[in-house]
Amino acid sequence: MTSVASLPATLADPLPATSPCGSQRPVFTPSRPRVPFVRGTVGYLKPADARPIIQLVDAGPEVPRENFEHDLREVPIVDARLAPAPPRIHHEGFELWDAPSRLRNFHDKEALQAVYYPECVELACLVTGASRGFVFDHLLRQREEGRPPLTFGRSGAGSAVAAVGRVHNDYSEDSGRRRLRLVLNDPEAAAAVRRYSIVNIWRSIGGVVRDTPLAVCDATSVNVGDLVPAELRYPRRVGEIYLSHHAPGHRWAYFSEMDAHEALVFKQFDSQASGTSRFTPHAAFDLPHIPSDAPLRRSIEARCLVVYD
Repeated sequence: MTSVASLPATLADPLPATSPCGSQRPVFTPSRPRVPFVRGTVGYLKPADARPIIQLVDAGPEVPRENFEHDLREVPIVDARLAPAPPRIHHEGFELWDAPSRLRNFHDKEALQAVYYPECVELACLVTGASRGFVFDHLLRQREEGRPPLTFGRSGAGSAVAAVGRVHNDYSEDSGRRRLRLVLNDPEAAAAVRRYSIVNIWRSIGGVVRDTPLAVCDATSVNVGDLVPAELRYPRRVGEIYLSHHAPGHRWAYFSEMDAHEALVFKQFDSQASGTSRFTPHAAFDLPHIPSDAPLRRSIEARCLVVYD
């Protein structure tokens, strides 16, 4: 993993206003020191008896978009760039890689599938040690104008996909196991798979992220009892994810100022029941002091199923 450091401010001090040739003095800015952690607000699930349901289709004015309440918590979120040892995909559940993409227009669907999908498969297999992979989905997200309070990523049916400030994991035990059959579309091939994982590859597509980064929860700090299956009701199907209750032992991390050449790879499901990370809850959060000129965060996430032969 690499990052590009700014020139220390002290290097600019001795320079004259102009060079001997009369050219203008270069413009230098002070280096921003990294801080070990920030405090950010993430949305947990408030305990309740009913099964959580999230409507992603317009079900009418009498049907609430969500049938549950959120438990907003301010938590310490460490900068994983400063960790004594880098996190590992099969332990903490996530890794950051310097992985530039050849793709320049992420809104070109054909080019995205032809160029970016194979790049993601290669990266996912390299990070996990799997032998083959399949990208089966992707989402483009953008922080909303004015940066309103973070929600579940959509303000209504048909709206643009925004950042998700609710603690969630993209797959539950049940939906993670169903996904194998949906991706391979061959019952015999699916039955022959001994182990597979689903990983999410998250990348900025709008330059350095200085407003609403993605935080991930250390998988070793999450107990299965913290996770609650929730229904996602789409127009033509019903999905299932995990939401999470708050637990004091949860350890949160993010990577400061992620840029477009970097990719965050994190585990969303593993069919191996023990000895590895299985679920990595995550959520977007607003940094405490967002620069006034910070562009709205734009990102892409690709979901990839990898098979260990």
